[in-house]
Amino acid sequence: MDRVIEDIYRSQSRRVLATLIRLLGDFDRAEEALHDAFAEAARTWPRDGIPGNPVSWLVSAGRFRAIDHIRRRARFDASLQDIEDSLYPATEEADDMDAIADDMLRLIFTCCHPVIPAEAQVAMALREVCGLTTEEIAHAFLVPAPTVAQRIVRAKNRIRAAEIPYEVPEKPELPERLDRVLHVIYLVFNEGYSASSGSAVVRSGLSGEAIRLARLVGELLPHRDIDGLLSLMLLQDSRWLARSSDDGRLVLLDEQDRSAWDRSKIVEGLQLLQSAMAGEEVGLYTVQAAIAAEHSKAATPEATNWRQIARYYDLLAAAQPSPIVALNRAVAIAMSEGFEQGLAIIDGILQSGDLERYHLAHSARADFLRRRGRIAEAIEAYERALSLCQQEPEQNFLRKRISELTAAAEGQ
Repeated sequence: MDRVIEDIYRSQSRRVLATLIRLLGDFDRAEEALHDAFAEAARTWPRDGIPGNPVSWLVSAGRFRAIDHIRRRARFDASLQDIEDSLYPATEEADDMDAIADDMLRLIFTCCHPVIPAEAQVAMALREVCGLTTEEIAHAFLVPAPTVAQRIVRAKNRIRAAEIPYEVPEKPELPERLDRVLHVIYLVFNEGYSASSGSAVVRSGLSGEAIRLARLVGELLPHRDIDGLLSLMLLQDSRWLARSSDDGRLVLLDEQDRSAWDRSKIVEGLQLLQSAMAGEEVGLYTVQAAIAAEHSKAATPEATNWRQIARYYDLLAAAQPSPIVALNRAVAIAMSEGFEQGLAIIDGILQSGDLERYHLAHSARADFLRRRGRIAEAIEAYERALSLCQQEPEQNFLRKRISELTAAAEGQ
């Protein structure tokens, strides 16, 4: 039973939290209610069994526990009486699954409100929508954990002080907030597609939720950028079953069973890509989708058009230069022109200080060194990647590589 509750927490807790925020009107109160609800589940479900609709049950349990807390406090603070009264009409809404489904979208729009600074929007969205800890967010963005915590606290205070409504804005307000919302959905998907930490390679619930949310935004405001993002996510998500083995090991792209890729997602992704590329201007998500399409269209790893992928990364680097884009471009160049060329680019990135604490940069460098037969240097680079990695399957993969290379070196 504990495992079942853990699985429900991992897959549904953010949806429960989003609805509790709507019903309780406060982020911190909703967080407390969420934990109370799961504590109640741990006490009662082993005895009574899992309810038919666990999400609705958890929402109701969390809300009633919040009412109990507020009622007790209201005896000492009359100002809380209005809050207590305001929570009673929500009884029917707690059972409205359509409203619950839309609450994640409301939460994203709230996190992306213009009064909140951009860096705080991202931190808050990853915390509230993805459930990442402040330490995990700090690690992902290479900033101190206290800085992330301060950003989130200030964002919540701004929402409270400005009395920002917990809702999807009216259609005239959507265009100015579209870029921020798509960026957050993109980050949610990335956390689902490649978990930043933990015991699993993917968090399919998050990636699926990101795709669902993008579809909802597309219904509100049809736009080629949404088509591009949906295309990217579908093409990437088509591979998720092949990204890990039955025992949870990480499986690299060139070793994946391509027959396990979801062809229906690939077909839809390619159709959306065609639509997104139909206009005069092509967005950044669309260019990334075009890269994913090259992988999806290749029947074998050897058939991948790495030269075309490198050209797409040239476009990304010109439009929005970043160390991550430069790293991915280095991989494409290494695969199309030679590993020494890719290695030289990565060395330059690392020597500049960019991505020094990004484990995938060191892992890519290690792979190029391994392929060039520079075993001792490859082991050192893999060890550096391992010291920075927080995801268990990736850690196991890196340890395996180090063990294999160490054995090869000893056998020479």
